[in-house]
Amino acid sequence: LGTRPTAVNLAWALAQAEKVLAPLSLEQQPGAALLLAEKMADQDVANCEAIGQHGSQILEKLWRDKVDHSTPLQILTHCNAGWLATVDWGTALAVIYKTREAGVPLHVWVDETRPRNQGAALTTWELAHQGIDHTLIVDNTGGYLMQKGMVDVCVVGSDRTTVNGDVCNKIGTYLKALAARDNHIPFYVALPVSSIDFSVSEGLKDIPIEQRDPAEVSHITGLDTRGKLHTVNLAPAGTKAVNYGFDITPARLVSGLVTEKGVCPADRQHILALQDAPEP
Repeated sequence: LGTRPTAVNLAWALAQAEKVLAPLSLEQQPGAALLLAEKMADQDVANCEAIGQHGSQILEKLWRDKVDHSTPLQILTHCNAGWLATVDWGTALAVIYKTREAGVPLHVWVDETRPRNQGAALTTWELAHQGIDHTLIVDNTGGYLMQKGMVDVCVVGSDRTTVNGDVCNKIGTYLKALAARDNHIPFYVALPVSSIDFSVSEGLKDIPIEQRDPAEVSHITGLDTRGKLHTVNLAPAGTKAVNYGFDITPARLVSGLVTEKGVCPADRQHILALQDAPEP
């Protein structure tokens, strides 16, 4: 199946579609494809809402246990894992939305997520429309904030997770996990079970990392003061650039996996059990 090499969800969805559509005639396939897509969308809504509900229980406890209630619960996220990326809820942002619904005062530190700036362009847009307090930061600010006690928890998504619990997510996630571990801050990954690749064990060895257009690193696109879109060069002409889209966070740095089937440790035994667990 010809999908992007790193994320597993698209290949999973196409495999489901192939299984349903292959036995049908050409005349039957369009209607069946639409019904399958609608079913997948409805299930995605239910899954993401369940992810949010399970994750909010963790964040609610963190708030109850927080010594200083003069400041809100401080959450750091990386890249976009909200309803622009899935349907209605998102994954990591679903946890934030449900925590807000539960009445927990919170503030979100939003990594810009260079070079495509999904955090700056998408996550901030979502949070603003949800009325959630947030602040945009450059990607390398998170570690300093953790050192200063300004982050209570990290919540990110995942493009692919191995059966042993290694997490592949947007480039820069690994560094946030390292900083979180060094500062004794919980680091949770929110994902649907469809993002778990039960056929691979070791992230660094088994997950191919997509390399994207180097121009995304050397150039940047944005609006000028008149609202006109421009692309400008950040580096001297002829500068070489490399653009890895994702990195691998080892299971040992992950506090827990938040799925639609519940929260589990990032280890093989508990991840395998998710295969037989009931849907929400």
